[in-house]
Amino acid sequence: MSNASPIYLDYNATTPISPAVLEAMLPYLRENFGNPSSNHVYGAKARQAVDQARGQVAELLGCAAEEIIFTSGGTESNNLAIYGLMSARTATSSRRGIITSVVEHPATAEPCAALASTGYPVTRIGVDLHGVLNLDAFRAGLDETTALVTILWANNETGTLQPMKTIADLAHEKGALVHVDAAQAIGKIPVDVNALGADLLSVAGHKLYAPKGVGALYVRKNVSLRKLLLGGGQEMGLRPGTENVPYLVGLGEACAIAKAELGVREATLSKLRELFWHGLREGVPGLRLSGHPEHRLPNTLNVRFPNAKGSEILTRASEIAASTGSACHDGDETPSNVLLAMGITPTDALGAVRLSVGCGTTEEDVTLATRALVNAWKGLQK
Repeated sequence: MSNASPIYLDYNATTPISPAVLEAMLPYLRENFGNPSSNHVYGAKARQAVDQARGQVAELLGCAAEEIIFTSGGTESNNLAIYGLMSARTATSSRRGIITSVVEHPATAEPCAALASTGYPVTRIGVDLHGVLNLDAFRAGLDETTALVTILWANNETGTLQPMKTIADLAHEKGALVHVDAAQAIGKIPVDVNALGADLLSVAGHKLYAPKGVGALYVRKNVSLRKLLLGGGQEMGLRPGTENVPYLVGLGEACAIAKAELGVREATLSKLRELFWHGLREGVPGLRLSGHPEHRLPNTLNVRFPNAKGSEILTRASEIAASTGSACHDGDETPSNVLLAMGITPTDALGAVRLSVGCGTTEEDVTLATRALVNAWKGLQK
């Protein structure tokens, strides 16, 4: 291998900051440094920038600007949605039930587990072999005690998309509210909170070419939350602390770009993903797809290599930077919980590699990466 950087194929983990996003941020890291709460020209410029960013996020999601709460990222948004809603609802209602799935991101799974440990009834619904929520089990789990349904719309490992509108409609029929973790979906597919039926929806900036450490939570008008932090009255009183103006500007610009480019971006990513899939399938007999063959993110390809561990393949294919869904503890690998929940055997699941393409990926990158992965797999078969 040359000294060139590996081909980056881990866009579901994080994205680079877009050059246009960085340019939009720079003035607020330099001369426009004011506190948005200050009553002078420096503060006014900062406040105007925050307001513009809020409007840009709202425009991408199809909601009102006052329904956007800025946070430090997807994890905080999920925690504010889950803890904030449950605290507010149980203060005025006997509803205490939470329904979620067995394939959630830790940023929602852990808050649900913490609430369960304090007595909140939490129901975790299983998925089918494609990772799609079992709707019959979901219907059976819903009742008049359900306060919140929280679901990861686009799975970060497989890209599988949940039928969110159906889920939301069923939940609303029983009087439950719906939180959508849309961190992986934003900037890749159209996201409209009204079309989804979302009451709350989480955004993570670093998944759509904005910086790490910034995000947002959509909160439908008339949905009440209790704040998690104590302090000033920023963000409609729900998220105290001086606003991180440069990063909010970056998130707003990233959302504006995503809205303008979404159609082209979706088609381009899908083409690259399919090029990857066909090339790998041709070079690796017995290669299997993880996730739904159609209802999934346009940029995500999770494949399982036969007779090999994904970690070993990536070690050999040093020309690329990608990930597996497994975790390694003291030298022992644990297969992905998501793949196990889909009914995939532990041995089969350890062969998984997640390849996620992005705006910086080219067809040449895919061709070179395909060759590297195929050669790595063949080398392990000797």
